Amino acid sequence: MASNWIEAIDARSAGALASGALQPVQAEQTEMEDGGMRFIVRWVSSLAVKDAAKTAQVAIPGGPRDPNFNPFLNPDPELTVGPLGDEHVVILNKFPLSERHLVLARREFEEQLLPLAHSDFAALAEIMAEAGGIGLYNGGTAAGASQRHKHVQWIPSTAGNASLRIFAPGLPAGLPEQGVAQHPALPMKHCFVRVCCGEGVPVETAADSLNAAYRLACETLDLQPGSDGLLSPYNLLASDGWLLVLPRSAEHFEGISMSAVCFGGTLYTRQPEQIESIRRVGPLKALAAVGY
Repeated sequence: MASNWIEAIDARSAGALASGALQPVQAEQTEMEDGGMRFIVRWVSSLAVKDAAKTAQVAIPGGPRDPNFNPFLNPDPELTVGPLGDEHVVILNKFPLSERHLVLARREFEEQLLPLAHSDFAALAEIMAEAGGIGLYNGGTAAGASQRHKHVQWIPSTAGNASLRIFAPGLPAGLPEQGVAQHPALPMKHCFVRVCCGEGVPVETAADSLNAAYRLACETLDLQPGSDGLLSPYNLLASDGWLLVLPRSAEHFEGISMSAVCFGGTLYTRQPEQIESIRRVGPLKALAAVGY
């Protein structure tokens, strides 16, 4: 695959939009202040369409939770950007949370709750080296994953998208790479690790840094595989020189599914009235309700 990913993503997106294979983002949003941080809460009407598609058993990336349905082994050609390394394929998310929302899926089936491998971080690092952005991982159903087939996600650093920059003022600025930190405003179990990743960072350098940080965060949080080799549910975010891991206790807060993207300061609801559920308690308490 050519190294100019953004050009390839945009070309595939244009064709998929024209054919109807890709559903445009439709959202209304509001902003909320909590803990000295600005959160965005979006009602995304296309998520309601996605729910209807699940009922109809439509094959979509990130689609229905059906153990006999796997959209990643034979992805829709109209949504497939191309192979990424030897082990991954880049797919457009049919119901994106932003433009250029990508799924980086393993070509062969692996359980989503198996520990992430160096190659998973290398795939993410290749996209980030060209375009920055944020890597997202939903480990298990309770963490917002809709598919068992292992995949990471990526969205660009567009204004209003999820980002770990929201937490920067509460994190130690001079922490060296692989240094561990906690954010004083986050009332749930979590671990930040300083990493070297992002636009212009060599892929191998970033992959090594992310992989080491991930294993350090799991050790710090006592997030270790069980006898079946699987981890407990968790979310992972990586951007702006940080990796964040948060163990999960539940998927929903008052019917609102919380995935990794929500911990980057941008929360998504399927119904406009759910925005008021978040406003009533504040974004931080809503997020804490699904953690530990």
